[in-house]
Amino acid sequence: MRAGPAGWPDPYPVQPIPLPLNASVRVPGSKSLTNRALLVAALAAGPTTLTNALASDDARRFSESLQRLGFAVVERPGALSVTGLGGRIPAERAELFVGNAGTAARFLTALLTLGHGEYVLDGDARMRERPIADLLDALRQLGVAADSATGCPPVRVRAAGLPGGRAAVAGDISSQFLSGLLMVAPYAQGPLELAVAGELNSKPYVDMTLAVMADFGVTVERAGYARFRTVPQRYTARAEYAIESDASAASYFFAAPAVCGGRVRVEHITRQSRQGDVAFLDVLAAMGCAVEVGPDWIAVTVDGRRPLQGVDVDLRDIPDTAQTLAAIAPFAATPTTIRGIASARVKETDRVAALCAELTRLGVAVAEHPDGLTIQPCAAIQPAVVRTYHDHRMAMALSLIGLRAPGVQIEDPGCVSKTFPEFFSVLETLRPA
Repeated sequence: MRAGPAGWPDPYPVQPIPLPLNASVRVPGSKSLTNRALLVAALAAGPTTLTNALASDDARRFSESLQRLGFAVVERPGALSVTGLGGRIPAERAELFVGNAGTAARFLTALLTLGHGEYVLDGDARMRERPIADLLDALRQLGVAADSATGCPPVRVRAAGLPGGRAAVAGDISSQFLSGLLMVAPYAQGPLELAVAGELNSKPYVDMTLAVMADFGVTVERAGYARFRTVPQRYTARAEYAIESDASAASYFFAAPAVCGGRVRVEHITRQSRQGDVAFLDVLAAMGCAVEVGPDWIAVTVDGRRPLQGVDVDLRDIPDTAQTLAAIAPFAATPTTIRGIASARVKETDRVAALCAELTRLGVAVAEHPDGLTIQPCAAIQPAVVRTYHDHRMAMALSLIGLRAPGVQIEDPGCVSKTFPEFFSVLETLRPA
């Protein structure tokens, strides 16, 4: 056993908790809201301070890229200060490296179109496998010179401002293509209209984008999720802008009682959250968990008197919770089928294939489908070192299984630093003192 990059043993041995849980936890600020607010604040004129902003590898890649473009971004404990330049990008040339931060790659590519110069955006080996061609195609329809030799990063943008016009943007790979275009559209030289081609995945994330834009003073005309139109407008800087706790991160702790029994309360999050992943609570309720809502918290309780039931659920709109559900499913009394997550195959790893491989390694019977998987109940989890594929959500979700079954170890635990560096510390707070 060796020490991982974050100081955790690698592999990390998850110790079971023998008693029902009774804990209250806090999770970091939302990755999705932090990234959207970073981009919009950089486009506004003047300083904005994002409080409860996520401090993670992904947010750091985004901040570093903005700084390379000439923006002032200052990180303080629990906050990020961004000085926006009213839609202007100072740098006329820049090379940006985003690692495997998919949101940063898509949003920054859209942002670069507002510049005047030549820019290159690249990432790590996995990012060079993640598709971005649909976004580039939409940009070319709007008159932007943007290209990629492979349809994945590296991307080259030769920018002379963003013309207005009309474009069709694919919605079936990632809603982030649409979100990135929407956030920069108010700074186009004329009205800009976007039509969604095909089925739009992750619709709540588009709603979140529009809500953040509205918070900074910009409105968008829309026809459902099919068509969006903007006219030239300007964002207004906010002296302080609070970021909600991350609903995706909260899902692991909402799920913990479904694995161990007992009660866990997550602070600083509500059912009125702008984050679509709070809908994961409806999945837990369908399985038999009790959900309690407070003014600034949500608690999940499982009393253990009745076994949880499996579900057949489409997670198209909340695909980041699929791994969390997959970690609960072996402990349900009936099979669970997860559908609608074909887009998860082009995330940090092919999450459908990875889940099937690692659940099988743990002795769970799994059937893989093109857009999901079916998981059978498992009476006895096999001890194993779980591979994570450098995917933070694989590490966080499958560690839940180790809270109940002995012998589960998590390979490369440091990969959680992508979005939740203190995950294992917070996980340990579930353990009775």
